[in-house]
Amino acid sequence: MIMVIDPQNAGIAGNMVIGAMIDLGVNQEEVQDIMEHYASFFGEIEVDIKRIRKSEITATYVNVECQDKEPIKYEELLRRFSDITHEKVTPGMINLARNVFKTMAEAESTVHGTSLKNVHFHEIGAADAVADVIGAVYCFHQLQLHTQKTYGMPVALGGGRIESSHGSLSVPAPATLEILKGVPAFGGPVNFELTTPTGAALFKNMVDEFLNYYPMLINEKIGYGAGKRDLSFPNTLRVLTGEAPMRTDKVAILETNLDNISGEVLGHSFSNLLEAGALDVTIIPTQNKKNRPGHLLRVITRPDDSSIISEAIIRETGTLGVRILPYVHRNIAERKIIPIEMDIAGEMAQINIKIGLIGEEIISIAPEYEDAKIISNKTGIPLKNVIKQASEEFKRILDEQAII
Repeated sequence: MIMVIDPQNAGIAGNMVIGAMIDLGVNQEEVQDIMEHYASFFGEIEVDIKRIRKSEITATYVNVECQDKEPIKYEELLRRFSDITHEKVTPGMINLARNVFKTMAEAESTVHGTSLKNVHFHEIGAADAVADVIGAVYCFHQLQLHTQKTYGMPVALGGGRIESSHGSLSVPAPATLEILKGVPAFGGPVNFELTTPTGAALFKNMVDEFLNYYPMLINEKIGYGAGKRDLSFPNTLRVLTGEAPMRTDKVAILETNLDNISGEVLGHSFSNLLEAGALDVTIIPTQNKKNRPGHLLRVITRPDDSSIISEAIIRETGTLGVRILPYVHRNIAERKIIPIEMDIAGEMAQINIKIGLIGEEIISIAPEYEDAKIISNKTGIPLKNVIKQASEEFKRILDEQAII
């Protein structure tokens, strides 16, 4: 199972995360009890959970009313929080909650140029933050999402200005912007704050990978968590869970234009780049500056290997620059290698068949080139005939036996 958190419509706040996950099936009485239990150590609290409509979208709204006893330093908040126990709250939940608080505190520390020990929870209120964080973390674990992969979509930030203890600030708030470093985000579409520091910190700690578009999935459940304001569009956070029919990963694409390199060096570079760890190498004839014929060298590699492969490209080709397109989303069909025996020209030969699958459906069959070449050289049978016969033999075996 995978999860998608989608804050593209109306941003993300702590109560919206809780509402969306209750919408997915978490027991709301349990969530309410845990939120009120933990937050009560920091101030007066009342939690009300109900189903409402936001611009014709039915969603779960979690209303948290708090009155803090006093501002509290980050280290004191953690100390008190760690002393609280509840029979339904596990150590794993506590660890995730502490990480969320740390993300918020580090952002405040960076923005205000102070140390963590001097950071206070006063802008949002400690009781409010504790209620939202423990509630969201409890829901996340109850749905077993901490054991699955979670994707995050771009975040709507809102716009305009907000009043704070530091005066009037533009949206997004400095702490929110600090937390969302490296996360796809955009302003608008209204002059209100749509994404809060608590929502941003939960988002950052729950998401494994941020995407611009939905991954391939078969969605099974959809939950909506409502925000407080009534807007001209549905003020909701959408959360989906489902199955991924294909694996995904991230790759970097490296490119450079070449117009002063011989065919021999180009061919040698092709082989050396694969040996250096490139996943794939493509050489494309092109027209370069001043109408000179040349080649576009395109290399696919793992993001962590991009610096090593870039250096290898420069050393091999003499180019002065390599373009890097990082973190490209790639869907991957499952691959299996299946060896088969077949009679060819009166002799038995073994050849590996590479198959691609989506779920249990075979979408491609390809005899291994090197195996087919050896058989072709040995028997004198043209390579294309060996490949065709191997494919037909594999299909025959597949019809007669359950080999997948």
